[in-house]
Amino acid sequence: MTDPGWNPVGIDTTTPNAARMYDFFLGGKDNFPADREAAERILKFAPETLHVVRQNRAFLARAMRYLTEAGIRQFVDIGTGLPTQNNVHELAPGARVVYVDNDPVVLSHARALLTGGTGDVAVVEGDLRDPEAILRHPTIASMINFDEPVALLLLAILHFIPGDPADLVERLCAPLPSGSHLVVTHATPQDGDRADLPKVMDIYDSSSSPVTLRERDQILPFFKGLDLTGPGLVYVSQWHTDPSRVPSGPDRSRAYAAIARKP
Repeated sequence: MTDPGWNPVGIDTTTPNAARMYDFFLGGKDNFPADREAAERILKFAPETLHVVRQNRAFLARAMRYLTEAGIRQFVDIGTGLPTQNNVHELAPGARVVYVDNDPVVLSHARALLTGGTGDVAVVEGDLRDPEAILRHPTIASMINFDEPVALLLLAILHFIPGDPADLVERLCAPLPSGSHLVVTHATPQDGDRADLPKVMDIYDSSSSPVTLRERDQILPFFKGLDLTGPGLVYVSQWHTDPSRVPSGPDRSRAYAAIARKP
């Protein structure tokens, strides 16, 4: 496989990109040789990465079922990544969905996917590190009614923010009305034998999106002022999963997940 059937002008395709690597892990085709090489090196050191990313995608489906059953009909998905199967708008037909990303390739593909859509779904450029700019975006202002509950999705994005992103999350949640929900998944170093971890981190450090892994007590502050829904902040594989499918041995999710409700 060489390049996909497109070559975006002005975009560096020689440096591995986390969104395109994720696309590769999910079996997608919107990635370049540098992305595939980096992803294949990660799989060499940590072959369970395929399981990890697929668990994160499966969590989205369970989370969307929970949110729609709770009556949520508005969604803002920040750091959406390249479109794949079971996107938010497909899991909540008829809901208003705004996808937000700062990656030109993601934006181009997401917009192409939604061409001819219903008008209830939009894609906007925005950076999680500037919450106010996202909230002020005219498309979000026109599509999202902040007098009604909103679901804010931050899936596998906060670990690409260095330092402590708790303040960014708090600023994003500030204008959301009572009954809104925050959804988070976040990579963690996890207990156990992680001899592979330094090698995997080195690969991400050489990409356009270095990763900051956090322990559970570093992730909990993201939900300040919110009420965690059951079962709280747990491994991705343990959140609202059929008990018969929860791993009986050491959990290899390598990510935490939670949904919290604004009182």
